[in-house]
Amino acid sequence: MTVSVGLDIGTSGARAVAVDEAGRALAIAASPYPLLTPRPRWAEQDPEQWWRAAQAVLAEVITRVAGDGGGRPVAAIGLTGQMHGAVFLDARGDVIRPALLWNDQRTGRQTAWITERVGRDRLIKIAGNPALTGFQAPKVIWLRDEEPASYRRLAHVLLPKDYVRYRLTGELATDASDAAGTLFLDLRARNWSAELCDALDVDVGWLPRVYESPEPAGVVRPAVAAGLGLPASVPVAAGGGDNAAAAIGTGVTRDGVASSSIGTSGVVFAHSDAPVIDAAGGVHAFCHAVPGAYCLLGVTLSAGGSLRWWRDVTGRDYAELTEEAAAVPAGSEGLLFLPYLTGERSPHADPDARGAFFGLTARHTRGHMTRALMEGVLFSLRQALEAIAALGVRPAEIRATGGGSGSPLWRRLQADIYRMPVRRLAVDEGAAYGAALLGHVAGGTLADVGQAAALARPVADADEPDPANEAVYEDLYAVYRDLYRATAPDMHRLSRLQR
Repeated sequence: MTVSVGLDIGTSGARAVAVDEAGRALAIAASPYPLLTPRPRWAEQDPEQWWRAAQAVLAEVITRVAGDGGGRPVAAIGLTGQMHGAVFLDARGDVIRPALLWNDQRTGRQTAWITERVGRDRLIKIAGNPALTGFQAPKVIWLRDEEPASYRRLAHVLLPKDYVRYRLTGELATDASDAAGTLFLDLRARNWSAELCDALDVDVGWLPRVYESPEPAGVVRPAVAAGLGLPASVPVAAGGGDNAAAAIGTGVTRDGVASSSIGTSGVVFAHSDAPVIDAAGGVHAFCHAVPGAYCLLGVTLSAGGSLRWWRDVTGRDYAELTEEAAAVPAGSEGLLFLPYLTGERSPHADPDARGAFFGLTARHTRGHMTRALMEGVLFSLRQALEAIAALGVRPAEIRATGGGSGSPLWRRLQADIYRMPVRRLAVDEGAAYGAALLGHVAGGTLADVGQAAALARPVADADEPDPANEAVYEDLYAVYRDLYRATAPDMHRLSRLQR
């Protein structure tokens, strides 16, 4: 039986999962790397560290499956990773400067310029999204404006996972799902938009070839294969952006099912057979990893990231914090948290939004604050789900994925706040698992994405909403929705003072 290895170039580290053709995860490896914040609102990483971590995790899982029961041949590698980032290469293929990441907020002036240059309505019609600070196009314009010497060297712009592909295979390639988060893609054509590139004075030749996610997009180079213990010519699937790849691994490839991911960011993801675009720009319209299909995403920038911040501030570990939170009643006795620690994406698209605890009293404890934080994250994601439903895409079941899927409290809170059943997966290894399934299609061991997604099996028992908690959350959610509108002007004043 063959295996495919999924490789995820995440924000906190690289992760590899070896998956056999029956969908079983046989070996897992992870390797962290740092997030660089040289200035307030900046978020960068060194692509060389991605490559070193990728080699380490690939070598580990390949060694383990090769030594397991006489060895299993590796049929393919599938790639996934954090979306929207910009890796700038010169004509020799060398990295010009550290990569700008999805959560980098420095490009406010550039997003305004793009909107003025193209026109907001026209941009949304072509790309499916407004200009946002996290996307790749504003980062290219920032390089032009702020580092002209680096811009003059620019020959190629890649997304994070595609830089690792370049080191693996020597190919400059991407996939439609990841490319849809750049603002350079024509969403309906599933290829680069000459109109947008021309309007932004960006050479379309800087951008890699676009494939569908399960297509082979290069083979591992002989020298790299030898170092990893691979045979010659192992194909590398085009892969997908992290959320689209994760959707393959959670079976979110049909109407009626959505996923809720609690990682550093939080994402609600719903499948759509045709492009559905939010004219208000509150939720994202992207290409799916399913060829020819689309998806809607709502993003909370600081989901698990809010809890990690709180862990670091309090000096307590996750287990202690969530145990305290579980002992607090639903609604945290009138305490609310706005999770805008790094600005916000959905539905406000506001890089200057600020986080806050609201409603503190002398009665509130650390447990109250932890539970309010978790509830606030899910209120934010519920707003995104409601924006998706308003576009006619109405899931009836949520599949939990990401780090939050392993927490009974996170799952119960999702069921109560979303007001629908929440199921976890029998195998929940995130985006890397979906990338491995795409690799099996590229390598020919699975026929198509439908067969691959059928291997994603939810557990039988779901977390069901508690009617008593639902009632509490309905009242609290109404206050939560009003708080952003009431406080946004003061958030923006504080951001200006910080700058």
